[in-house]
Amino acid sequence: MAASGAVEAGPPGAAAAPSSASARELLFRPISAEDEEMQPTEIESLCMNCYRNGLTRLLLTKIPFFREIIVSSFSCEHCGWNNTGIQSAGRIQDQGVRYTLTVRAQEDMNREVVKTDSATTRIPELDFEIPAFSQKGALTTVEGLISRAISGLEQDQPTRRANEEAMAERIEEFIVRLKELKLVASPFTLIIDDPSGNSFVENPHAPQKDEALEITRYNRTLQQEEMLGLQAEAPEEKPEEEDFRKEVLQFNTNCPECNAPAQTNMKLVQIPHFKEVIIMATNCENCGHRTNEVKSGGAIEPLGTRITFHITDPSDMTRDLLKSETCSVEIPELELELGMAVLGGKFTTLEGMLNDIRELVTKNPFTLGDSSNPGQVAKLQEFSQKLDQILEGNMKAHFIMDDPAGNSYLQNVYAPEDDPEMKVEQYKRTFDQNEELGLNDMKTEGYETGLAAQR
Repeated sequence: MAASGAVEAGPPGAAAAPSSASARELLFRPISAEDEEMQPTEIESLCMNCYRNGLTRLLLTKIPFFREIIVSSFSCEHCGWNNTGIQSAGRIQDQGVRYTLTVRAQEDMNREVVKTDSATTRIPELDFEIPAFSQKGALTTVEGLISRAISGLEQDQPTRRANEEAMAERIEEFIVRLKELKLVASPFTLIIDDPSGNSFVENPHAPQKDEALEITRYNRTLQQEEMLGLQAEAPEEKPEEEDFRKEVLQFNTNCPECNAPAQTNMKLVQIPHFKEVIIMATNCENCGHRTNEVKSGGAIEPLGTRITFHITDPSDMTRDLLKSETCSVEIPELELELGMAVLGGKFTTLEGMLNDIRELVTKNPFTLGDSSNPGQVAKLQEFSQKLDQILEGNMKAHFIMDDPAGNSYLQNVYAPEDDPEMKVEQYKRTFDQNEELGLNDMKTEGYETGLAAQR
C-alpha cells in the first residue's frame, strides 16, 4: 500500500535506520490542521454498489489518551455511493473493555467515540442493543452513534410499511424515542462493550477522572476468544491425583508381640463436624495379636478442648468417640482419672471406651493373685458394678475428656444444633501443657535465620 511509503528510506550513507518506535510515530500522528505533511493515502478500488472503480482514502492517526487507528473513506463518483470505517492499528488487547457513560447534558453528545466491529452498544433505558459485528467500526460521536442507529432502522421502513404495517409502526415509535435521546431531555446510559479492548469513549477532562464515565477491564470468556478469531488456550489437564481417602493403604511391619512380619492397614477417615483422622490397624497371622491406633490428621489446635458429657440414657453408649494420645479421661462418679497416653489413641464408641477402661483397671496384674489384698479386691468389685450400671443405663455419670491439643471428639447426635447433655469448652493452654506437647521449644517463624547462623 502507498501508506507504507510515508517513511522514506535513508540514504545509503546513513549511520543507522530509524527505530521501529520512531517510524511508528511518523506514521501515526495526532490529527492537526496545521500538520501539512499529514495527508491521506488514496487508493483506487472497486465500488461494491456499481462495480466500477471508486476512490478509497486511508488516514493513519492517533487519538490522544488512546491508541493508533486507521480511518478509511470510500466514495464513488459514478453512482455517488460512499462509506467510512475505522480499524485499530494495534493488536487485540489482553483484556476486554466496557465503557459506561451517563449522558446528562448536550456536551456529552459531542464526545468522540471509537467503536470497533467487535463492540456491542447498549442503551438500557430503551432496552436497545446493537450486537457485535452487525456494523462496521466507526470514528464518530455519541450523537453520531444514535443517528447511525436511526438511519439503519429507517432504511427498510418503506418495505415494512408495505408488507408489515404493524411492525413498521412499532419501529417508528422506537425511532421517535431514539430521536428524543438526542435532545437529552432526561439522562440515559450508553454502554460500549468490546472484548477486543480497542473501542474508546472520550474523556474531555483527561487526564483527570471523568465522573460520568466508568471504564471496566475484564478477562475474555472462551466464547469471546472464539468470536475474535483467537485460539483459546484449552485449560491444562491436571493429572488425576490419587484419592487416598477411598482406599486402604498397606505397609509391612513387625508384630509388637512376636516380632513376626505383619501388615498394617491405614485409612484416612473424615469425621462429620470434626476433622480427618488416620486409623491404623495391625493383624498378626502368626500369633493372632491385633491392635488398632488412631491419630489426628490435622495440626495441634490453637486452643485446648474440654468435653463434658452427661450420660443419662443407654442410647448414649453408641456415640462415636475419638480419643487422641494427648487426651485425659475423667469419670467423677467413679473417682477415675486417666492421664495422657493411657490407652493410646482410639476411635471407638462410648461403650467401647468404657469397656477398655474396665479391662485396664480390673486386669491390672498388681491387683490380682497373691499381690492383691482384700481391700483392693473389694474396691475393684465395687468399681466394676458401678461401671456395669453406667453401661446398662441404670446410673447417671459424667464423662470428661480433656485434650490440650484439641484433637479429641465426642459425637453430637443433635449436630449442627447444640447437645443439651454435652458441654464443649475451649481454653488457653498453660505453660506446662505446652511443655508436654513440645510446643515451647518449637519455632515455626524465623527459623531460617537460626539455621543460617549455625552453618
